[in-house]
Amino acid sequence: MNVLSPPRARLSIEVVFDLVCPWCFLGIRRLRRALRSRPDVMADMVWRPFLLNPDAGVGGIQRSDYIARRFGGEDRTRRLHTTLAELGRVEDIAFRFDLLHRSVSSLDAHRLVRMAARIGRADEAVDRLFTGYFTQGLDIGRQDVLLSLGVSLGLEQATLHRFLSGNAEVEDVHAENLRAHRLGINGVPCFVVSGRHAIAGAQEPEVLERLLDIAITEGEFA
Repeated sequence: MNVLSPPRARLSIEVVFDLVCPWCFLGIRRLRRALRSRPDVMADMVWRPFLLNPDAGVGGIQRSDYIARRFGGEDRTRRLHTTLAELGRVEDIAFRFDLLHRSVSSLDAHRLVRMAARIGRADEAVDRLFTGYFTQGLDIGRQDVLLSLGVSLGLEQATLHRFLSGNAEVEDVHAENLRAHRLGINGVPCFVVSGRHAIAGAQEPEVLERLLDIAITEGEFA
């Protein structure tokens, strides 16, 4: 320990997100960039699931139907994808929306994040799931895809298979989703720092840093 180094502020950051939300992928990458520029902050990330497609079912929804219902047609969606692709390049995200043929349920993917948290690898699981879905077109609603990803994170295959095949923590994910709505969170990503300071949307890193500063200052004078 360097006695000349100032103490690091330890902050809890709750991230309310969905793994099939491109803005969440972008927002979390921006949060990570903000944290990299702040060595004075030690962040404890808490991943809170939000279900954008709670009724998607096991097979998901044909993406063209989903897009028409949610975004109002192909022209608007194409413009949105172009914007996201441009913003994503800054955060080293190569969005491949052309590979996405179905909008899938994220329920089991959120369960995998909770399982990965048991071995301290939730952060990595989140990034791999986002990358797999949005840059490789992997169907993260399929249990075989999740099983392969989980094993690559260090989870034991047979244990993970039993976990994903059963209903363990399904109700927990639904309860977290309900909690978010009851707190007034209707869109994601949403970042809650120290349980008190919240901001929604894929905010620029500079905005997120200001939120960190507010939480640190309040903690110092609490």
